[in-house]
Amino acid sequence: MTDLHKRAYVSGVRGVRAGLTRTGVMDRLDRWADESRTGLWVRSWFAVYDLDEMARLKVPWWTFDAADVVAGHLVGRPGARVLEWGSGSSTLWLADRAATVDSIEHDPSWAEAMRPRLPAHVTLHVVPPVPHPDPRTPSGKRGFEGLDFTDYVHCADDLPGSFDLVVVDGRAREACLARAADRLAPDGLVVVDNVDRARYRSAIAELADRLTDRRGSRVEVTWTRGLTPSLPYPTRTALLRVRPPVVAP
Repeated sequence: MTDLHKRAYVSGVRGVRAGLTRTGVMDRLDRWADESRTGLWVRSWFAVYDLDEMARLKVPWWTFDAADVVAGHLVGRPGARVLEWGSGSSTLWLADRAATVDSIEHDPSWAEAMRPRLPAHVTLHVVPPVPHPDPRTPSGKRGFEGLDFTDYVHCADDLPGSFDLVVVDGRAREACLARAADRLAPDGLVVVDNVDRARYRSAIAELADRLTDRRGSRVEVTWTRGLTPSLPYPTRTALLRVRPPVVAP
């Protein structure tokens, strides 16, 4: 979907939402959302690219199945630390479940929209890409040609300690994924969204091979596919759990 198509779609959805609000249908959808996941999914269609609406519905923009796994993972880790590339509704959802969240964002205008909504235990790191004729760390997304995301990717290197959860859901995801495993706590979890894209699936396979060869770690990859908030069609989110090497007795 191009940016023009995206803007047209969002504008259309918001127009429909306004009409449904006037007729009282949105009130019924709100009640349905409280009663079932299907209702929550349908209600979320009308929250697309609306940060306050997504925050009110309390959903990250991953598959529901992936969100369930992450929620269970964090419940078992009091004091959990989270690192994410790409801020948004997931940042607010994670803030309700983790002791600290470090979120790295490439878009200063989006970061300014996020800041007033963030609790004190969330730190937003704004690292815009740098124009460059031959980027060392490019983004494969259309419209980001000629931009170098090296500083954005390596911002995580300046953060101390390891993280119980790392979320890769911003720009230059292949490069972020390569850095993610080095920042992960033992038995930590990595979330990679939009893995319908072949380049992300290849990056996951390469990372799994590298960790197995270098560390002897076991990388368990779970591919979730199904309902995703705000989208009227299924998508896929991958979950990687890096298990420590098995030590012989």
